[in-house]
Amino acid sequence: MTIQRKQTYPEYIDLHPVAQVHGSVRLPGSKSISNRTLLLAALANGTTQIHDLLASDDTLVMLMALKQLGVIWEQTEATQTYTVHGSGGAFPVHQADLFMGNAGTAIRPLTAALAAMGGDYAVHGVARMHERPIGDLVDALNAVGTKIAYTGVTGFPPLHIQRGQLHSQRIQVRGNVSSQFLTALLMAAPLMAKNEAVTIEVIGELISKPYIEITLNLMQRFGVTVMREGWQSFTVAAGAQYQSPKSIHVEGDASTASYFLAAGAIAGGPLRVEGVGKDSIQGDVRFVEALEQMGASITMGDNWIEVSSNGALKAIDADFNHIPDAAMTIAIAALYAEGTSTLRNIASWRVKETDRLNAMATELRKLGATIEEGSDYLRVTPPAQLQAATIDTYDDHRMAMCFSLAALDGAARRGTTVRINDPQCVAKTFPDYFTVFAQIAEQKLL
Repeated sequence: MTIQRKQTYPEYIDLHPVAQVHGSVRLPGSKSISNRTLLLAALANGTTQIHDLLASDDTLVMLMALKQLGVIWEQTEATQTYTVHGSGGAFPVHQADLFMGNAGTAIRPLTAALAAMGGDYAVHGVARMHERPIGDLVDALNAVGTKIAYTGVTGFPPLHIQRGQLHSQRIQVRGNVSSQFLTALLMAAPLMAKNEAVTIEVIGELISKPYIEITLNLMQRFGVTVMREGWQSFTVAAGAQYQSPKSIHVEGDASTASYFLAAGAIAGGPLRVEGVGKDSIQGDVRFVEALEQMGASITMGDNWIEVSSNGALKAIDADFNHIPDAAMTIAIAALYAEGTSTLRNIASWRVKETDRLNAMATELRKLGATIEEGSDYLRVTPPAQLQAATIDTYDDHRMAMCFSLAALDGAARRGTTVRINDPQCVAKTFPDYFTVFAQIAEQKLL
């Protein structure tokens, strides 16, 4: 086994004002696609070669968990190509203690798969993971006969999963906290549909719908087509089984693209990201629509996006329920806009790697912005000039990457010196982030 290369950073990084950014960035693989693909390949019949898998803490968590469960995989030396030998829907190891870090894209689908198979599994993570809700998923599964118990606080990991007895093929799950609960049930549904079709019904409004599109797209790539009635009902046919597509490429991460695209919109450009484009299956590619509304110029190819600034940005007032992760970057871009921007329908920020609504409000105020923090919205009024600040990152990779953009000067001439505490937290999804940021800014950081 080859251990993934890991960038290391000091305790903090100081970023000084950047007049212009330009160039081209090759994006790391999508986290959402990477961890879904790993689990589907592990559950499938046959062997799958995965190209351009994301190298990060979250994917390493999934890889290690699969290894503990008896799934055989190999990494091609010095590349991000992995070969996964599928288990045919039943993991070889029936008892394991699995550490899932703070990877929601790993713990939730894996919990559903393990519950559907049955066994004796302990599932836990870092302290913050034990504060992130999983109750809607557990309730949905236990209601049809699985046996999942909380070993800490009810509604949250850690969990103890044992063998249950399914007694219903109709599962109901709430959709308003995290789309990952529906994703988990969808991915596990073929394991429960051996003799009868399984239907999953969504109770109430479903948030983050583009992430469900990713799940459905990848399931189809692995041979399982989900029949659906809008966003309320999803059915997997009896006897459905995952079949390896033999080879699959992971798109570049559209959420990560947002930082570089916003940098180009703020500080000149042209700046191009490669690895994601107009044919992307990721909903976060729609981030460019928000940048266009704010006045940036966008061009897109099949596998690239390029952005340039047209001067000071315009304020935006929009619903960001469909792209909650990338929307964080809009909150920073709002610092460079003329007027007050409002980001609406983002309550899901509160149950991410940290309470992102509160964290963003706190750190934006340090820069001199006037902030109104609501239960599900954020209103940002920029100062005439950003104040130098030390930014706390809350062990949240997106906080660190977002606030790096506060060093940009751009047309608004507002950039400032920012100190980013704990830059190492970017290892969750993009270990090389600050190295790449320094390249487009033509600065030496380390």
